[in-house]
Amino acid sequence: MADSLKDVLESHQIELSDHQIQQLEEYCRLLWSWNKKMNLTRHTDYELFVTRDLIDTIELSKLIGEGQEVLDFGSGGGVPGIPLAILRDDIEVSLCESVGKKAKALANIIGEMRLPIPVNHARVEDLLDDLRFDVITCRAVGPLWKLCFWLNDHWHSIIQVLAIKGPKWVDERAEARHRGLMKGVNLRKAASYPMIGTESESVILKMWPGYREEP
Repeated sequence: MADSLKDVLESHQIELSDHQIQQLEEYCRLLWSWNKKMNLTRHTDYELFVTRDLIDTIELSKLIGEGQEVLDFGSGGGVPGIPLAILRDDIEVSLCESVGKKAKALANIIGEMRLPIPVNHARVEDLLDDLRFDVITCRAVGPLWKLCFWLNDHWHSIIQVLAIKGPKWVDERAEARHRGLMKGVNLRKAASYPMIGTESESVILKMWPGYREEP
């Protein structure tokens, strides 16, 4: 196993600035320290962080426009929201986490890193009653039908959703349609890329309300 984040990034031909690498190293250090107190991540070495977390975030970052306001919900240990803010300092990232102890850990990590990322201890549907975002991002928050259910009454507050999913996304879409939760919602695969170390691929699904043009 490589000793440093820089080594792992080089082994996967990922180029980041020295400042970004330093910030990501600090994030990992703080996250893994908190992980000893509560379950925030299973990816507790740099190889897993890069192949399971950072690559998802890099692919996601390519789909977000300059200056956009992003809400990452179900943030858990902070992926993709915190790495996204590190990679893209030209956008505004907020986090939403409904579990109080996880929201507290996120706020502590962000505070120590002095990153300009608000942490909202709330359910996403409650937050969207009052706030509006250009992009909603999420990963591992539940099946697609639950995502549609949570957002169903709030499309007026959202320009688009970018959801990171695994190879079962087609089955999840079928279930969401069967439950009648895809009515009035457009969905397409915006990106796909290999899930390193497996024969599967990850995808990023783009969703937006049917009464609007694709953003």
